[in-house]
Amino acid sequence: MSLSFCGNDTNTSYNVNNGVLNNICFLDALNLVPHVFLLFITFPILFIGWGSQSSKVQIHHNTWLHFPGHNLRWILTFVLLFVHVCEIAEGIVSDAKMTSRHLHLFMPAIVGFIAATTSIIYYHNIETSNFPKLLLALFLYWVLAFISKTIKLVKYCENGIGVHQLRFCITGAMVVLYGLLMAVEINVIRVRRYVFFMSPQKVKPPEDLQDLGVRFLQPFVNLLSKATYWWMNPLIITAHKRPVELRTIGKLPIAMRALTNYVSLKDAYDEQKKKVMDQPHKTPSIWFAIYKAFGRPILLSSTFRYLADLLGFAGPLCISGIVQHLGATNETKTEQDLPSSPFVSVCFLSSKEFLDNNFVLAVLLFLALILQRTFLQASYYVAIETGINLRGALLAMIYNKILKLSTSNMSMGEMTLGQINNLVAIETNQLMWFLFLCPNLWAMPVQIIMGVILLYKLLGVSALVGAAVIVLLAPVQYFIATKLAEVQKNTLDYSTERLKKTNEILKGIKLLKLYAWENVFCASVEETRMKELTSLKTFALHTSLSIFMNAAIPIAAVLATFVTHVYVEGVTLTPASAFASLSLFHILVTPLFLLSTVVRFAVKALVSVQKLSEFFTSDEIRDDSTRNGESPALLDACRKHPGIHSRAINRKQPLRYQLDRYESSPRRQLRPQDSEEAAIKVYGGYFSWGTGLATLSNIDIQIPTGQLTMVVGQVGCGKSSLLLAILGEMQTLEGRVCWSNKNRYSVAYAGQKPWLLNATVEENITFGSPFSKKRYKAVTDACSLQPDIDLLPFGDQTEIGERGINLSGGQRQRICVARALYQNTSIVFLDDPFSALDIHLSDHLMQEGILKFLQEDKRTVVLVTHKLQYLTHADWIIAMKDGFVLREGTLKDIQNNDNELYEHWKTLMNRQDQELEKDTEADQAALERKTLRRAMYSREAKAHQMEEEGEEEEEEEDEEDEMSSALRLRTKMPWRTCWRYLTSGGYLLLFLMVISKLLKHSVIVAIDYWLVRWTSASQNVSSDSTVYNVTDWRDMEERQTYYVMGFCILSASGIVLCLITSLTVEWLGLTAARNLHNNLLKKIILAPIRFFDTTPVGLILNRFSADTNIIDQHIPPTLESLTRSTLLCLSAIGVISYANRFFLIALIPLGVAFYFIQKYFRVASKDLQELDDNTQLPLLCHFSETAEGLTTIRAFRHESRFKQRMLELTDTNNLAYLFLSAANRWLEVRTDYLGACIVLTAAITSINSGLTSGIVGLGLTYALTVTNYLNWVVRNLADLEVQIGAVKKVNSFLNIESECYEGSLDPQQVPDDWPKSGEIKISDLCVRYESNLKPVLKHVKAYIKPGQKVGICGRTGSGKSSLSLAFFRMVDIFDGKIVIDGVDICKLPLHTLRSRLSIILQDPVLFSGSIRLNLDPECTCSDERLWEALEIAQLKNLVKSLPGGLDAMVTEGGENFSVGQRQLFCLARAFVRKSSILIMDEATASIDMATENILQKVVMTAFADRTVVTIAHRVHTILTADLVIVMRRGNILEYGTPESLLAQEDGIFASFVRADM
Repeated sequence: MSLSFCGNDTNTSYNVNNGVLNNICFLDALNLVPHVFLLFITFPILFIGWGSQSSKVQIHHNTWLHFPGHNLRWILTFVLLFVHVCEIAEGIVSDAKMTSRHLHLFMPAIVGFIAATTSIIYYHNIETSNFPKLLLALFLYWVLAFISKTIKLVKYCENGIGVHQLRFCITGAMVVLYGLLMAVEINVIRVRRYVFFMSPQKVKPPEDLQDLGVRFLQPFVNLLSKATYWWMNPLIITAHKRPVELRTIGKLPIAMRALTNYVSLKDAYDEQKKKVMDQPHKTPSIWFAIYKAFGRPILLSSTFRYLADLLGFAGPLCISGIVQHLGATNETKTEQDLPSSPFVSVCFLSSKEFLDNNFVLAVLLFLALILQRTFLQASYYVAIETGINLRGALLAMIYNKILKLSTSNMSMGEMTLGQINNLVAIETNQLMWFLFLCPNLWAMPVQIIMGVILLYKLLGVSALVGAAVIVLLAPVQYFIATKLAEVQKNTLDYSTERLKKTNEILKGIKLLKLYAWENVFCASVEETRMKELTSLKTFALHTSLSIFMNAAIPIAAVLATFVTHVYVEGVTLTPASAFASLSLFHILVTPLFLLSTVVRFAVKALVSVQKLSEFFTSDEIRDDSTRNGESPALLDACRKHPGIHSRAINRKQPLRYQLDRYESSPRRQLRPQDSEEAAIKVYGGYFSWGTGLATLSNIDIQIPTGQLTMVVGQVGCGKSSLLLAILGEMQTLEGRVCWSNKNRYSVAYAGQKPWLLNATVEENITFGSPFSKKRYKAVTDACSLQPDIDLLPFGDQTEIGERGINLSGGQRQRICVARALYQNTSIVFLDDPFSALDIHLSDHLMQEGILKFLQEDKRTVVLVTHKLQYLTHADWIIAMKDGFVLREGTLKDIQNNDNELYEHWKTLMNRQDQELEKDTEADQAALERKTLRRAMYSREAKAHQMEEEGEEEEEEEDEEDEMSSALRLRTKMPWRTCWRYLTSGGYLLLFLMVISKLLKHSVIVAIDYWLVRWTSASQNVSSDSTVYNVTDWRDMEERQTYYVMGFCILSASGIVLCLITSLTVEWLGLTAARNLHNNLLKKIILAPIRFFDTTPVGLILNRFSADTNIIDQHIPPTLESLTRSTLLCLSAIGVISYANRFFLIALIPLGVAFYFIQKYFRVASKDLQELDDNTQLPLLCHFSETAEGLTTIRAFRHESRFKQRMLELTDTNNLAYLFLSAANRWLEVRTDYLGACIVLTAAITSINSGLTSGIVGLGLTYALTVTNYLNWVVRNLADLEVQIGAVKKVNSFLNIESECYEGSLDPQQVPDDWPKSGEIKISDLCVRYESNLKPVLKHVKAYIKPGQKVGICGRTGSGKSSLSLAFFRMVDIFDGKIVIDGVDICKLPLHTLRSRLSIILQDPVLFSGSIRLNLDPECTCSDERLWEALEIAQLKNLVKSLPGGLDAMVTEGGENFSVGQRQLFCLARAFVRKSSILIMDEATASIDMATENILQKVVMTAFADRTVVTIAHRVHTILTADLVIVMRRGNILEYGTPESLLAQEDGIFASFVRADM
């Protein structure tokens, strides 16, 4: 067929006799002119002139969109492109009906499409480079196009072509669009004045775009990039080369920052507050506030959602159309009802004819899918962004409220820390999730109603039966969902209990091993684990039911519908209606399945809002001005100069600048006596802790400026309360507190309970003040912190606090005091700073810190203390008793006026002094340092080793350069670990799971294939036979029954298989979880002690908490979802390929694209997920930290600094989450577009292949499901990759070497009463901690006679403790031997050896449980024996007085007993085990003198006939021993009786004793 522009089948084609414009071909040619004009002008500019333009841009993002009408232009251009596509299609279809080619029907449209695309690219480039003059070309183009289209439209009208012809409608639409675009262009000229005006308008980029740190560009990019997340490409591609870090993601745009959102939510909430001001019983509504602040984006998201849902129905309708046309074989040629005139020389289509073309339907289906998916993702994104913004705002509101909470609220338990943590971690997240799902709430009902209406149109009444099945089963779904939540709560309780027990085991592991009790405690953990697993079984059952319902409901609904359709309505089922309704059911199930989740979240959100509302309306501390007693009347009363008024403080500036400003005034002249003799005065004060009862009454005191005031009194008489009352933390019932001029803003405070930040030591001390080296050194010396700092791995840059290294009480207290000293404030409040310090440290602090450092600075100091010996240093004393002031004045005043009190103090002082003399007590600081050193030693070296072990197994291929192998690791799925996980569930279950999965999916495909045969058969019957007879009818009936029966059987087996598969997956997961946890626990319990010394407890605990939780609850559903979506996609592709082979060719490029998308996404997603997790923890910690340290923060007036920190942490976390969500959208948009391409190729290849209509329908229905499941495959892969990391970490611990528990002797060969006499021979003993370390004991020889009392001493690190551990084979004895009562201990089974010896450790360890459990966990002893042991340890009376006696409870770590009592319990424990050898490892180091004396006495009497080896910390404890061994660097230096060793003047032992005196 020959080609020609105007066609050559009629002679009128080129006829222009009636005027040029009346030739239809010429009109079309005229339309080419503007398009060609635009292409000619813009191409040179686009390709040549661009290099020179871009240099003018002073901005790093090419995303600056600032021309007015920007979004409208993009939308109009998209619509224009769509109309062009319609025009092209209409031209091609019309042309196909003609006898020769008419290029003018579609050629101009194609050029127009190219021109429209060029116009938007051209516009985008001009806009980002800000060169508006070039827009003139576009303006001319719109004008020309508008004119040429209008001429065409007018000519159509003149020649009687009207609305019934599609081409007329398209032309009309074009005219409107070009007109609108022209208007947009004129508007740009009007606003920007870039031409025709004298002064063009100057514009500046927004602040965000000028800031190079902002990398989250979603709000700034153009519509196309917004819809496809194109701006994410660089991030996702670079993630492949190097990990995404906080640096890479920059910072949040201003509009999304927590502060911005906080302000808008706060304003809305305050408005609500105003409304309910006069109605006391009503609380302000948080819901209205949320709607006011975030209503618009929620509505936008909902709009997108509605559009997406409506477009979703295009799929089934197009399938129905295509299948119908394929089924209808004979087509009749339609005649045009147009007046015949020379003008109408070509074919005009009506829209019905146009839509009868299958290819048109296929393209429409493709476009509808793309649009639907774009809208859906946009809706998700907007909802998530709004949710995140709301969370940021709520967190800021909660934080502000915490800073204002009244202290009584916290201490009276109305608001516990737990509740605050819940508000932050749970309630805000519930609301965030509610916003994510919120558009579903109103979109789903609409979707369901639409779906049911369409089904009704397709199938009539029977559709309602299917819909009813779905609706009736929805409540069951809801019930299962609520049950799941309940069960999860129970599981959580059990796992908390299990973790508590595991934690105790890990903390007391040394003791458990030494006493051979590890199995007893291990069993108790396993018992709790069994309860947890029972709960998990219920959880698994419900989960699998939920999955089963989701898979089975559509099968059941389809079954019910089709069977009723055939029998009730008596109509044959056609392929078109069958497959359209099949895909409609697929659409319907999703909202119903989600509805239960959404409803559950809505209920939770209601509860959360209730809790937040209670919190926001709880009591606050009163405002500054009243709190500081600074109303004008009071100022006069206090004879104060009008000084800095509290309002003059600039709240916007960080506090430290304000403080500096005060300090810039000359620092305090020496006090002129008259003007300001008192820094603070309290007049007639009655203060209460919010109960209304006065805790402090009738307080009239003054605190002299620049002097040391001491507050003394018995425990609980209100000393600390007095300080807090002055600071304004208590409720003032009457009276007032007056501060002198500038003091209120200049207070430092050290509380009774030390409070540290999760920060470095230095940050804890400077606390936001500028760093001055000299001052810092002076402060650390005064608090004797330097030696402690030197021990820390990174000096004062070591992190301490919750996430860092835990310090002892004394060290914490000294850091808090150092913080108060370091601040440059005029008043310092110290609340009992000596409580956790020993006498040396207290003296040093008093002399150097308080008397020297603070007094030299002429600072006002208020000191609460029990140490009366310091009273002589006080300038002013306030004595308290039972909440009122007993006496106030100097020590001399009190001596003169109240001699009795003075004498009482004196006797107390003497007593304290005597204690001092007795106290040759070892320096507590040395001890704390020792503990710290133990905690630290070699930890850094070993901490990372464990993590790396897991990585090594992957790198078995020979190492290329490191970078690429690291890259390979990042992109490779850990298949080996997956296999390990699956096999740890047992091979049988694994086999069952695989088989049932494959069977289930085969049956589901079989059901649909059966449908094809059934519908095709009935279709053939209906089309073949026009004349029926009776036998035919009977045949038909039988055939119908045969098909229906087959359908029922297949469906039923499908439903059963759904249940079986969901159960096997969950069961496999459970078994794997059980086995992994058991193996882990066994391995850890049996690991050598060295492992616990070198691995932080936190790391081990993480395996039992976070990782076990992931293995228990997260991996099974992910695995299920992954296998299901993968198999669905595979079966769909299989079915389409079976239908036509050509599809396979098209599949290759799609497959390659899919592979790269998932590969890039997985890596980026993993990094972003980690970032999100890692940024969440500091945020939660900051909240709990603030709540704990409220008084300190408020005393220092550092609220604004802490708020700033909270906003930064919130923004960082929100940013990570936003990026993660944008990455998910990036993936979903791409996989959805791939899915749409699959549908398009499937449709086009099927239409031409000449297949039966049923098979085509089946192929298309399946292709539609692929779009839903493709992104799930990738998302689940990415999730599984992250979660399988937990298995990998657990596995890395399963490679630990265990201790060798077997000995060469059989336990039966060891006599029951061994060791009877307690004789110890040590010959040539060499010991090391690990085979790759140096020996710690070298060739030690010693002989200890039965019943001897032996003392071992030496400096730290001399090998004393290693020797004691060698008796228990806790260390590696690689040479020499220890023989006890004739048996070489290396030959004994470990359990036998350790269970026959006794030891008392330096740190007393008690476990939570009963006292009986602590003394005898194996339950082998009688009560008499236990009471006897308690009596020997002087604890009998104490235990008798406790409720329950031996069954009285011990709290975690034995916190309900003092340290001394705990040590005595350990003694009783050693006594219960009637062993003839007792080893005491520095057992008296951490107790007071009194307890120590008891201990010594008991050991001498109760263990008179046993061998006792004491490792001495203080030498005077072993002066009475029979034998003394002095050690140094793993060797024995001196050996003999104490007397003989003391006789050697220059001996080491003698020098030790002298030093200790």
